[in-house]
Amino acid sequence: MVMTFFRRGEGDSGLDLITARTVSMVSDARYSFDMASTALLGGANLDIVGEDVRRTDARINAAEQELRGQLVVHVSVQGSGDIGEVLGLILLIKKIERIGDQSKNILYLAEDGADLSNAKDLDLLVGYRRTISEMLGEAADVLAQADEVGAASLRERCKALQDELTGHIRDLMHSEKPGHEVVPRAILFRYWKRIVANVAGVVTTATEPLQHHGYEDGGNVDLDD
Repeated sequence: MVMTFFRRGEGDSGLDLITARTVSMVSDARYSFDMASTALLGGANLDIVGEDVRRTDARINAAEQELRGQLVVHVSVQGSGDIGEVLGLILLIKKIERIGDQSKNILYLAEDGADLSNAKDLDLLVGYRRTISEMLGEAADVLAQADEVGAASLRERCKALQDELTGHIRDLMHSEKPGHEVVPRAILFRYWKRIVANVAGVVTTATEPLQHHGYEDGGNVDLDD
């Protein structure tokens, strides 16, 4: 079932308010991603950034729990007529929360001693960080503007980026470079791939029938990672 905010003028006002709040969750997830990436790629102060990322992640988690509670109340009051959409919203909210978790994992990588701020391939890494951040911004816009065309475009670009990141991971598996260079990059690319997968999942969940949530091509391709 397509989310109410992709059916202008037809949605339930209660669900519309809940779906609107998911936009704020995506914005928080993007902020957390940007800050954690700054710690790893920009050499930012870990104490300051770490506190900021954890506080933002706590806000995302609290929003997820609050919205799930509101959805339970909605079903209790309104009955099961919207159950498909309610389940879709629960899945969408969970995917956003996972982006926050993966962003926190990037912070942990920096806190464990990884520092790529002086890496020879820093421009490449910063380019990926910028692209993923922009994708998170686009996902928020897609939800806010009910942009089905934009959702389809973003989903395709996410798939292409996942494939590209997978290629880097495979190359690193066969690299003869020292472990202190290979391992942080392989882990980072893996976290990035998961974040991109969940961005694709967010826009798919908002625009595709419930049975295809997390999939594309009629359910044949698994978007989750």
